[in-house]
Amino acid sequence: MRFSGLMGAAFASALALTAQAQPLDKVRFGTNWVAQAEHGGYYQALADGTYKKFGLDVTIVPGGPNVNNRILLPVGKLDFFMSANLLQSFDAVANNIPTVAVAASFQKDPQVLIAHPGTAATFADLKKLTLFVSKEGMATYFQWLRADYGFDETKVKPYTFNPQPFLADKNSAMQGYVTSEPYAIETQGKFKPTLFLLADQGFDTYSTLIETRRDLVEKRPDMVQRFVDASAIGWANYIYGDSRAANDLIKKHNPEMTDAAIAYSIAKMKEFGIVDSGDSLTLGIGAMTDARVKSFFDKMVRAGVVKAGLDYRRAYTTQFVNKGVGVELRRK
Repeated sequence: MRFSGLMGAAFASALALTAQAQPLDKVRFGTNWVAQAEHGGYYQALADGTYKKFGLDVTIVPGGPNVNNRILLPVGKLDFFMSANLLQSFDAVANNIPTVAVAASFQKDPQVLIAHPGTAATFADLKKLTLFVSKEGMATYFQWLRADYGFDETKVKPYTFNPQPFLADKNSAMQGYVTSEPYAIETQGKFKPTLFLLADQGFDTYSTLIETRRDLVEKRPDMVQRFVDASAIGWANYIYGDSRAANDLIKKHNPEMTDAAIAYSIAKMKEFGIVDSGDSLTLGIGAMTDARVKSFFDKMVRAGVVKAGLDYRRAYTTQFVNKGVGVELRRK
């Protein structure tokens, strides 16, 4: 496996050397929210010159509450897009949108349920609490909670992305990302909440996927490969190396972001294995496997979130991943 990682690094380096001898390819990459540490690997690859080394002139186009970058990908305004999870990839197939996931920057979805200390010793204990869940959460992961764990919809109240109702009710739990909402609770509520990462309970979607158009996969596979490899190296360097230049760029794109919030997010990504765990430890950052995608698809069918007849295999390709890229950059 170590040999595989070295071979992946050699392959990526060969691509980079070849790319450096040619004019830079202009690439526009859209994220799905404002700049933050959860986008750090891409900012790292931009800030430290990795994209340029791989022959790419990358512009990161941040998303936000009034920006929908996802619709810009299929119409050619973007070359790559950072999607939330596999459900968006399945949705693209269901609606015949010509996009495909080519890498999974996060091996684990950061979605958590957050409880007050002492109220939930186990995941099953959450069922007795009032749950604050968003409309989107009700349509997706909560259906899995209902189908596989017996959670009750009558215990749910709307989550409006404001922690105050949770802070006021000790017999409640709220949704959030392990990298962000717990930090807000610690700073506002002055206590450390109990966290239950859904990925560790079986919600095994990939997250923060790199999507592109099918025509780019067919006509420019070399460019897609270089972007995937450079992004994987960016993530490895962001998690395990010096992230200061990337963080400065994140703060430039999002002046409301603080050093403390960024440091918290990076620490949680490492603690919970969000970027680098499981298959990525040997296959490289961005890894995807057929078995993992099938497992998640089957769970979503059982939960009634997606239809059983969907040709989910069209949602992704492993053509550009599982080559060991980034493995050699991991600190021992």
